[in-house]
Amino acid sequence: MRTSTGGRVGQYAALLAYLVFLAFPFLWLVSTAFKSPRELGSLHPSWIPEDPTLDNFRQAFDEQPLLRAAGNSLLAALGAALIAVLIATPLAYVMARRRTRLAKAATGWVVVSQAFPLVLVIIPLFLVLKNLRMINSLVGLVMVYVVWALPFALWMLVGYVRAVPAELEEAAAVDGAGRVRTLVSVTAPLLAPGIVATGLFAFITAWNEFFFALVLLKTPEKQTLPVVLTHFIGAEGVADLGPLAAAAFLATLPSLVVFAIIQRRITGGMLAGAVKS
Repeated sequence: MRTSTGGRVGQYAALLAYLVFLAFPFLWLVSTAFKSPRELGSLHPSWIPEDPTLDNFRQAFDEQPLLRAAGNSLLAALGAALIAVLIATPLAYVMARRRTRLAKAATGWVVVSQAFPLVLVIIPLFLVLKNLRMINSLVGLVMVYVVWALPFALWMLVGYVRAVPAELEEAAAVDGAGRVRTLVSVTAPLLAPGIVATGLFAFITAWNEFFFALVLLKTPEKQTLPVVLTHFIGAEGVADLGPLAAAAFLATLPSLVVFAIIQRRITGGMLAGAVKS
């Protein structure tokens, strides 16, 4: 009993330490965003601002077109998430239900493709988009985001499809439902948590992506929010810390809000009790 209790306490302590490790950068970012220039230059910084101010937010919006950049990021992220989910869902169903050599080869490609670094693929992607005349285009950027998110989206959805009992589809077929009717009425509703989770992954990946947007977007009117954040750093590498923290804090909010809204749907056990063994 003592060993069990001690192990449980150790697990909770490790979990608490991990949560503190994850929360520290965000909490420090929020604290910095509301500090005055005097506090930012203090040799003894504090967690809680002594004189909270919104001047950093006003300065950030005055110095850089954050709203336009956020709009570009939103269009790219939503477009990439929607297209990736639409492509990955039927492909994942085929890969999960048909255990052929082609499906196994596709699964292996999904795993191997995640090992490719960004630098390795940026030149071929740049040349392809140049031939398609999609450099400095949000449409071209969305295409890149879809290609980059699709392997992991497939990998996620294959696991969700395999978790759906095949007996449900067989029962629907016995009742006279065709393949399309079965997929739409039986399988798709049970895949909703997986589809939502996959869309969230693709959205957050595209929203936070920096490297592709930096290389492919040239004019300031097309730049996304992560690229615009670098403009708060001067030519000599000196950061305008207050406005940068305020802008970075605003850039993290959409991901947090989206996840907070749909996290119950992701964790919900929609398959519980579907089939009795």
